[in-house]
Amino acid sequence: MEFNLSTFIFEIINFLILIWILQRLFYKPLLEVIAKRKQFIEQSLSDTKNLQQQAEQQRSLYENRQKLWEQEKQTAITALHQQLAAERRMQLDRLNADLEQERQKAKVTLSKQQQELQQQAEKQALKNAAKFSGMLLQQAAGPDLEARLFTLLMDNLTALPDACKLCLVVLGAKKSVPIKITSAYPLSIDMRQQLEQKLGALISSQILFQYLQDEALIAGLRMDIGSWVLNANLQHELIGFAEIDYESD
Repeated sequence: MEFNLSTFIFEIINFLILIWILQRLFYKPLLEVIAKRKQFIEQSLSDTKNLQQQAEQQRSLYENRQKLWEQEKQTAITALHQQLAAERRMQLDRLNADLEQERQKAKVTLSKQQQELQQQAEKQALKNAAKFSGMLLQQAAGPDLEARLFTLLMDNLTALPDACKLCLVVLGAKKSVPIKITSAYPLSIDMRQQLEQKLGALISSQILFQYLQDEALIAGLRMDIGSWVLNANLQHELIGFAEIDYESD
C-alpha cells in the first residue's frame, strides 16, 4: 500500500473539521445538557434535602407537640381526679353531717317520745293511785269526816289570806252575792247557820245561799262565791295531790 501525503493531510483536515463540527454542533450542547442535568439533579437533591429537613422538623415538632399534649392530658386527668376526689370527700362530709344531724334529731325525738311516754305512764299511775285512794276514802268517808272538814273550813274562813279578803270586799260592793255551797252529805241546820253567820260577817252585801249535794266530793264542801271557789273536800285534795306529785317529778 502506497502512502499518499496529500490524502493523509486531507484526512487530518477532515478529522479536525469533524471534531470542530462535533464540538460545535453536538459536544457543546451535550455538555450544556449534562451541566443542566447535573444542576437539575443537584437542585433536586437540594430540594429533597430541604424537604427532608422540613419533614424532620415537622416530625420533631409533631413529636414535641404530641409529648406536650400527652403531658397536658396527664395533667388534666390528674387535676380531674383530684377534683373528683375533693368533690367526693366534700359530698361524703356533707352526707356524714346530714346523717349525724338526722341521728341527733332522731335521738332527740326518741328521747322526747320516751319522756312523754314516761310522763304519761307516771301521770296515769298517779291518776290510778288517786282513783284507788278515792275508792278507799269513799268507803271510809262518812258524816263524821265531813263534820271535821266543815270545822277545818270554818277555821280557814277566820284566817283568810289578804288576797281572798280583797275578793270578798269587792263582792261586798254588789247589791247581792250568790253563794253556792255543795257538800257530799246533807248539811245540818246548825252547820248551815254557822256557815251563813261566818260568811255574813265577811261580806257586807246581801247573800243568796244555795245548797247542793254531790257524792263525787267524797267528803267535805265546795263553795262557789262569784268567780272564787273555795274547796275543802277529799276529791279536790286527791286531784291536787296527784297534780303536785306529778309536777314535782
